[in-house]
Amino acid sequence: MWIVLLGVAPAFSTAQTIVVLGDSLSSGYGLGTAASWVAILEERLDQEAYEYDVVNASIAGDTSTGALNRLPRLLDRHQPGIVIIELGGNDGLRGQPIDLLRDNLSRMIEIVVERGAKPVLTGIQIPPNYGPAYTAQFAGVYRELADRYEVPFVEFLMEGVALDPSRMQSDRMHPNSQGQGPMFENVWVILADLL
Repeated sequence: MWIVLLGVAPAFSTAQTIVVLGDSLSSGYGLGTAASWVAILEERLDQEAYEYDVVNASIAGDTSTGALNRLPRLLDRHQPGIVIIELGGNDGLRGQPIDLLRDNLSRMIEIVVERGAKPVLTGIQIPPNYGPAYTAQFAGVYRELADRYEVPFVEFLMEGVALDPSRMQSDRMHPNSQGQGPMFENVWVILADLL
């Protein structure tokens, strides 16, 4: 298997491609891309002899608006079979309107499907200090869209990680190396059925 990070797959590769379109939670913020849950995904695909290349197109600090703008170019370049959409955390932390997040994620799902790829949506939650109404509405967007579009859905990427200090960096926002494995498992349980 060829591992591709924000590059073009070798022309002689016959593998399908998985694009991970995310933010710091998937880019390995504070650890490096090679220590991210996406790198663990690459290793598992290789170990189990799946014919997939992986493109980690995650950028720390990215919002759903930025990712939506990048998506068509990524699809043109890599022509993936699967796109894992892991976005929204920065939208929430900036207090952006819920409708904007909903619209951006909806459009991403639609574009991925229009291009003949399978979207996988990963849910994110934000800290409760943003208020119960906003945090509940924010978390609810992911389930709403998963149901509307009938797409595979990881309910909470950081399940088993976010509330465990031993798996979080000192900023209490980003998983450390111990948190990457559980995040991978949260994705793998959904993704494996699509491979």
